[in-house]
Amino acid sequence: MFDLTGKVALVTGSSQGLGAAMARCLAEAGADVAVNYTSEHSLEKAEKVAEYIRGKGRRAIIIRADVSKEEDVIRMIETVDKEFGRLDILCNNAGVNSNRNIYDMTLEDWQRVQNTNITGAFLCSKYTIPVMKRNHYGRIIMTSSVTAQQGALFGQVHYASTKGAQQSFAKTLARTVALDGITVNCVAPGTHMTETLHEILVNSDPHRLDAAIERTPMGKIGTCEDVAYAVVYLASEEAGYVTGACIDVNGGCYMRS
Repeated sequence: MFDLTGKVALVTGSSQGLGAAMARCLAEAGADVAVNYTSEHSLEKAEKVAEYIRGKGRRAIIIRADVSKEEDVIRMIETVDKEFGRLDILCNNAGVNSNRNIYDMTLEDWQRVQNTNITGAFLCSKYTIPVMKRNHYGRIIMTSSVTAQQGALFGQVHYASTKGAQQSFAKTLARTVALDGITVNCVAPGTHMTETLHEILVNSDPHRLDAAIERTPMGKIGTCEDVAYAVVYLASEEAGYVTGACIDVNGGCYMRS
């Protein structure tokens, strides 16, 4: 396991799913972690993630903040800096989706996904970078998706467009901060069984899960930890010469040429 002892990580949207797995795995690698959640109903889940981190001998705090709101993001970054005195790793993981295609999608649906998935990444990166620059060290990691390359299997154009935007954002930002000791990369999950995906693939239409498995050469759904381990690598010293890159964690359903 890569050693993150002495590092501080902020994982947005980390009360459940991919974000919770990232927070746990970063702590297992030695990092102290700030766990972010958005709504009151996620508080108990966030507390359980923080409890797990503390059980690994690491420090953890939980912060309620909506990443689409600038004032929330500023307060969140200031809280992390005040509590830990530094911020080394930012996982721009917070994201939303909905089971709609363009025919039944409203402007409100579209804007909600854009505001959280890409505006949130912009705001968190913008206010984290000055803290990272103090130590001439930083790791910014975006949770993109295979839908950036393939399109969403069931027509969620709002979601897929943000995931493509995240990859372009990461490449451009990587160039901007390269001389500041900060790397910017993406992970692009395929089909991994999270709470959101369960709603889209199972609750709405059980046949959708079969379709997702069928297009995956490995013939199975991935785990959240599969993605989290890639994040730990990108957060490590060993990945110091990797920037502007995207690691595909998708069971082979998309293979780069």
